[in-house]
Amino acid sequence: MAETLRNTLKAERERLDLTQAALAERVGVSRKTINTVENGVFVPSTILALKLATALDRPVEALFQLDDSGVSPKQDT
Repeated sequence: MAETLRNTLKAERERLDLTQAALAERVGVSRKTINTVENGVFVPSTILALKLATALDRPVEALFQLDDSGVSPKQDT
């Protein structure tokens, strides 16, 4: 089962009227890194995800969601 990470990075970046380059500068990565995260090509490290959330003034959970199509809900035993 392949898990994927969905994100709202582009929408949140655009909400603040930031370019990819401006966001990249805020978090200390290249514009290409921002592009690949936005397009789901690259899954960011926890540190980068937290830096992005801080830079966009959003909780990390608002930016990244695990695609749970195929993940069974946890059952109490």
